[in-house]
Amino acid sequence: MKILNDLRGGKVSNGFALSVLTYCVCATMSSSVFAEDVIDLGTVSATRAAQPVQPTNTDRLSKTQVDKQKDLPAAAKAAISQGSLEAASAQSAVSTSYIQNMLTPNADFAQVIQMTPGTFSFSPNGPGLGQSSTFFRGFSDGNYTMTYDGIPFQDTNSPTHHSWVFFPGQIIGGAVVDRSPGRASTLGPANFGGSINLLSNDLTPDPSGSVTASYGTWNTRLFGAKVDTGNFGPDGSSNLMINASQMNSNGYETQNDQQRQNLAAKYQYALTENTILTLFGTTEEVKANTANGSPTRSQLDKFGDNYYLVDDPSQPNYVGYNFYRVHTDFEYLGLVSDLGAGWKLDNKLYGYDYHNTQYYDSALPGTKNAIGPTSAIDKLNAYHTFGDILRVSQDSRYGTLRLGLWAEQADTNRHQIPSNPVTLVDTFPQKFDQAFTTKILQPYVEYAFNVTDALKMTPGVKYAHYDQDFTQYPGKIQGNLGGLPYIKTSATYSDWQPSIDVHYLLDKNWSVYAQYAYGDIIPLSSVFDVTGSKVLTNPKPTLSKTAQIGTVWKSDRYTLDVDIYHVSFDNAYTSSFDPKSGETNYYSAGSSTAQGIEAESNILLGNGISLYLNATYGTNKYNSGVLKDQSAAQAPTDTEALGINYAQGNWNVGITDKRIGSMWNQNGAIPEAVKIQSYNVANVTANYTMPWGSAHPSLSTKFQFAINNLFSQQNVVGVSPANAPTKTSAFTASPDDQLTVTAPRSFTFTVTQNF
Repeated sequence: MKILNDLRGGKVSNGFALSVLTYCVCATMSSSVFAEDVIDLGTVSATRAAQPVQPTNTDRLSKTQVDKQKDLPAAAKAAISQGSLEAASAQSAVSTSYIQNMLTPNADFAQVIQMTPGTFSFSPNGPGLGQSSTFFRGFSDGNYTMTYDGIPFQDTNSPTHHSWVFFPGQIIGGAVVDRSPGRASTLGPANFGGSINLLSNDLTPDPSGSVTASYGTWNTRLFGAKVDTGNFGPDGSSNLMINASQMNSNGYETQNDQQRQNLAAKYQYALTENTILTLFGTTEEVKANTANGSPTRSQLDKFGDNYYLVDDPSQPNYVGYNFYRVHTDFEYLGLVSDLGAGWKLDNKLYGYDYHNTQYYDSALPGTKNAIGPTSAIDKLNAYHTFGDILRVSQDSRYGTLRLGLWAEQADTNRHQIPSNPVTLVDTFPQKFDQAFTTKILQPYVEYAFNVTDALKMTPGVKYAHYDQDFTQYPGKIQGNLGGLPYIKTSATYSDWQPSIDVHYLLDKNWSVYAQYAYGDIIPLSSVFDVTGSKVLTNPKPTLSKTAQIGTVWKSDRYTLDVDIYHVSFDNAYTSSFDPKSGETNYYSAGSSTAQGIEAESNILLGNGISLYLNATYGTNKYNSGVLKDQSAAQAPTDTEALGINYAQGNWNVGITDKRIGSMWNQNGAIPEAVKIQSYNVANVTANYTMPWGSAHPSLSTKFQFAINNLFSQQNVVGVSPANAPTKTSAFTASPDDQLTVTAPRSFTFTVTQNF
């Protein structure tokens, strides 16, 4: 395996590897076992099923294949998104049915979570056809953690994410958005604003499979196949699923083509009566002609809203000067076990890679710089991440003890080199060239007290520790480093993150909760981007403190989730250079407060029709200094969502509409610089499944027709002003402003053969 090869090849430091392996061995020798609650994401309990342990491996394996809909009332089963009666924070779980029936096959994870309360994202090249970031509660990407099957993944220079790589929609079986730092056991480098938790597809006990072909606007084609073996081998102890897909599209924007290939496999094996082994791996290749900027206002006015790249090599936005190649892979080895006496274990050993080679003309697309021998940039951003997540718990009549450790190391190489776009020959010195290693340790302990049968109180604490070792080489940003061939810088950050929540089950279908929790963000690697000297004062991790109360209620006809939140947090660090000492100092930009109310509901209207609604209202404002009372960028005042779904017989038809309230775009240090008006996006999806008759009960053909952006509303959702920021004068539109505009209406037709 890649992980073992990394250990043998020395890519992981001996001390770090020893630490990880020691914890793994100690966990095994201590006969400790862990299984999180249903709401504690990313793990699979070997004992979640209500029935007692069965003597065959088939039954043992099926215990990990939890039917998430099993005990839900009818309204909850039909909901697009909903909270959990066991949740002690504001959570929204996206249903598998929504992903399969109301999204197109080329959807990415940004679209998967788009309908949850407060979230929004956009892709100017068309849905699922480019890199898009997700926002909620005014927190941008990088201010929250993302996980897949409970494993955090993120870039290493900042904890941000790329929607078009790692995990396409075909290998996402569900998602849970937790709009809080979570409990002490919630792991991640950026729980500051919350977490988005993606889940892999469930394995099925019976053999199944499908072949999919899809075609849509802008010559968007997707072909995919999925095979699930069902339980096989001695006593049905094994199960394997393989999923492959290829997507090609011209995209809405001119010459912004994209190709995406993905292969994923998931295997489970019942080692013993109470122990399940899981192997998962996925790899993805993305090729795109994506530039490093947006078109200008004057270009869009002159050439149309889809103007982007051209076929003319005399222009800086020539398609041949701008291309993007990304390779990713992600693997884990998971072990869950129940050893009796209330002790449970869950351990995941994992690794993932990101290798991004990008080439673009730096004059593109909104600047007036001419093509020249150094006008292009040859860019590399590559990292390899290896880690282990160990979780142990013990249940007793008094409650549940949970403790664990997340240990991770990431090795990164990054450079940007000036280049001649015509000859593709690089010119030195480079803009910057750097390599760094990031190590993360997060041990935690918490105890869920059974105060009564209905009342639980869970205090806990997590210790977050970050080490970064940085090597810089001479370059245009760093300077000549005082004549040194390189400089090395290291820094250590740490903080404590306590949490406490109270959960009370008023009735079997009604719960209330209150939570107070700390979160943080690992400092960005850019704190090391200095000119010839080391950082004088390293910044501390940026902290948040979240308080919220909420309630979850479900019945056969209605669901209702409501929460009220208040988040106090420090803002990202800014820097100043001291010419006397030659050092760079980092200091806090002040504090902010985000607060508001969120609600979502699903209503069964009868005859297979359900109505989903959610709404949010909130503010995210600075507390002090010259920015006091100004709103943070990308923080809409309100959001609303509407979903109507008809599911009866062979039909499943859905209409969704998401409205994003007005917000501000930032200009330099001025957050309330450019007003972005409210906008909404409506989608329609119709599915018809045609069975092949009683002679072939496992065979059916599904036809899907989808319309994205039904009313073809093209809205300006982002502005990068050309004029310098000013604290006193209002924003004045310039022909050179770079604009982000939503794509117009698009159609997709899909045929899936199930067997």
